[in-house]
Amino acid sequence: MRTAEINRKTAETDISLKLCLDGSGKSNIQSGVGFLDHMLTLFAKHGRFDLDLVCKGDTYVDDHHSVEDIGICLGEAFCSALGDKAGIKRYADTILPMDEALILSAIDISGRGFLAYDADILANKVGSFDTELAEEFWEAFARNAKLTLHIRQLAGKNAHHIIEGQFKSVARSIRTAVSMDPDLNGEVPSTKGIL
Repeated sequence: MRTAEINRKTAETDISLKLCLDGSGKSNIQSGVGFLDHMLTLFAKHGRFDLDLVCKGDTYVDDHHSVEDIGICLGEAFCSALGDKAGIKRYADTILPMDEALILSAIDISGRGFLAYDADILANKVGSFDTELAEEFWEAFARNAKLTLHIRQLAGKNAHHIIEGQFKSVARSIRTAVSMDPDLNGEVPSTKGIL
């Protein structure tokens, strides 16, 4: 089983996270940010990852530190759980409809953290969640997971649907990219021999 456990404590957040890549989609999320709880629960479900997360953050300031630091920890967990990446498919993409929203995500588990984010979210908030924090989350995640992540909004008006579409699409892309490719016979999928 490919698993990781991350504990990170700063003056702004105290996070404990457990991840199993080869799970069944079970989760127990207590981020302190209601909308992010919803997003990470469906991320785990659609990715078939088991995810336990507790974050105690300074949400009395705002949600920024918690959201970004959770992205950091989740990225670190994926990087750790993947190990040397031998035998994984490495690449994947998903175009996912969420009602009127249509979201494309593409992944390369490259060893290089990079985010290309193209979304036109007109609302500033979903409930109390600042919509600009979606990009902050993905930036922190991609950088610390050491993967290339493209997220593009192809259609959509409803902010909730657009962000939910992002989490579902990325989860499904990652699920495929981290899956084992039997044709590789355990080889690292790179001419360099490492990722």
